[in-house]
Amino acid sequence: MKKIVIFSLCAAFFLTSCVSKKQYAELEAKQKQTQDLLNTATVKLNDCLTEKAAASARNSELQARLADMKKTNEDLIQSSKDLTMLTSKGATNLEKSLESLKEKDLKITRLQDALNKKDSVTLALVTSLKKEVGINDPDINIDVEKGVVYISLSDKVLFKSGSYEPTGRAREILQKVATVINGKPNFEAMVEGHTDNVPYRSGVLLDNWDLSVKRATTIVRILEDLGVSSNRLIAAGRADKVPLVSNDTAANRATNRRTRILVLPKIDQFYDMIEKEMKTLEAGGGQ
Repeated sequence: MKKIVIFSLCAAFFLTSCVSKKQYAELEAKQKQTQDLLNTATVKLNDCLTEKAAASARNSELQARLADMKKTNEDLIQSSKDLTMLTSKGATNLEKSLESLKEKDLKITRLQDALNKKDSVTLALVTSLKKEVGINDPDINIDVEKGVVYISLSDKVLFKSGSYEPTGRAREILQKVATVINGKPNFEAMVEGHTDNVPYRSGVLLDNWDLSVKRATTIVRILEDLGVSSNRLIAAGRADKVPLVSNDTAANRATNRRTRILVLPKIDQFYDMIEKEMKTLEAGGGQ
């Protein structure tokens, strides 16, 4: 009995040892297989995490680029609007500038036409005076100065020596001048008396100023008497203040002693002419 028990124990132990080794091997194999799967999964997980990190970084970059593109697009849209507005304003301003230039050019053209008409009248006036008064007398000079027609007469033609009394020839010459002035109703005549620098005093006259003015008024009265309207006449004295040449010789002093009759357009009528041109221009621009 004792032997049987011992044998049974030995058999059981033997059988138990054999099963445990087999199971251990199987478990070891499974554990290895599981470890391999775990290692593979870990590698794949690491790859996925790497890809995820890369994708996340790429996504952030794309988001940043998208935001930048949106901002750029908004800026372009705003710039386009601003440019459109500026272009529109620029076109409007350019149009206004062109219209202004056209208007100014037209004004200049009309003023030039008015001046050309004035020049034509001036030329006709010079021609009339030279025809009436004559151009061969060295003591009479007819010319244009700064757009104004003038007749310069030596004092010996108009006045007695050292006096404001007119000569007999003075009335003859002034009659021809009066004829021309009366033929130009839109013109005035300003008479300027000029002397040399030799001090003068005689009777009620104190100096060359008095003498030059007195000679001018003498001529004005003769022209009045010859039919020139008083409101078209101006008397002025310049004394010795506007000499033609130096008063250093007798001949030069004789040259400086003179009377100038300036035939010039009436100032108010000249401005009326300009105003009329402006009104015509404005009326034409409004059509």
